[in-house]
Amino acid sequence: MDYDVKRHLREVRDSLPEGVRLVAISKFHPADYIEAAYAEGQRIFGESHEQELARKYEALPKDICWHFIGHLQTNKVKYIAPYISMVESVDSLKLLKEINKQAARCGRVIDVLLELHIAEEATKYGLTLDACRSLLADGEWRGLANVRICGLMMMASFVDDERQLRDEFTKAADFFDEVKQAYFPSDDAFCERSWGMSHDYHIAVECRSTMVRVGTTIFGPRVY
Repeated sequence: MDYDVKRHLREVRDSLPEGVRLVAISKFHPADYIEAAYAEGQRIFGESHEQELARKYEALPKDICWHFIGHLQTNKVKYIAPYISMVESVDSLKLLKEINKQAARCGRVIDVLLELHIAEEATKYGLTLDACRSLLADGEWRGLANVRICGLMMMASFVDDERQLRDEFTKAADFFDEVKQAYFPSDDAFCERSWGMSHDYHIAVECRSTMVRVGTTIFGPRVY
């Protein structure tokens, strides 16, 4: 391993304020890189492809908390439901219901985040703010006993414009407050604001992120 994962992981963790958790994005990185981060005490890792995740789950320690961070097709949910810790990328009621169905079959409750589409890029997935409002107002989610909505996730635009990034993160943080007050005022589990990646997580934590998803800064260029 020619990349000093441990040193870069420590640098990222040391830069995070108290109360902000690190999801180490390990997709397209080999298992020995994950093992190096694990040896430094990192336990939350993010993956976005079911088959790659399955291989790593089998090969690596079972106390790892795996977060699914990519676009998740409903027909893939059954494969990850037995062990996934959190699905960060729920972008439809259909997907939420499928996660609930498969979690019930496994006798589990799976934590999820609702993914928002705030960035200007059309390629991003996620719910618009109005679509998220509609999903929650509809109320069907309240009857899903095997999923637990723990907060919101979003990806900012991939730009260098700090003002634009701050505006997008702030919009997400303000929307979190709106949703928390309207639907989860007494639910302590609804507390996560997952935004911030390698190029912008320093700004994200200033905009009330509780969970940053950092990959390249820790693991180096991806190995495809």
